[in-house]
Amino acid sequence: MWADISREFADSPSQGRVVRFLLENGFGINEEGRIVCNGIEIPATHIGRAIETDRRVVDATARRILENPELREVFIRMRAAPDLSRVAEALGLSVITLFPKDAHQKGIVGAAVKVLVDHDLTIRQIFVTDPYLAQEPKLVMIVDEAPVPASVYERLRALPQVKQLII
Repeated sequence: MWADISREFADSPSQGRVVRFLLENGFGINEEGRIVCNGIEIPATHIGRAIETDRRVVDATARRILENPELREVFIRMRAAPDLSRVAEALGLSVITLFPKDAHQKGIVGAAVKVLVDHDLTIRQIFVTDPYLAQEPKLVMIVDEAPVPASVYERLRALPQVKQLII
């Protein structure tokens, strides 16, 4: 999908940056062409300020997305989900971040989840950053156990897909 979006916005790098920002943050577009997060409107000036572009570029990008039937379907339905990793400590949870050697390789999530399941850990949240959108894709797992047993980290580090593990 990202290749299609890149082609669509190849003529306007600034609009391409807006689209990438919207996708990275789970922001959508409503029927009126306004940027929204779970239905709550976000002023184009705020988006523009965040990515250092003019609000008119943001508005033009939203209109252009709505004119494209495939993109329209994606952005009209887009929803943002909470990221518990930033509040995990306050909630008594643990965060395990895994950086893969090759994010396009199959089986990374399954192998990591198997390690957690084998140690009888409850997964509260898991998310993967899109390798087409993120410069450094990662798998983030939030678990109930705090602290996580060292054997979990040892088994995760031993997975052939793992480049780096952050605890």
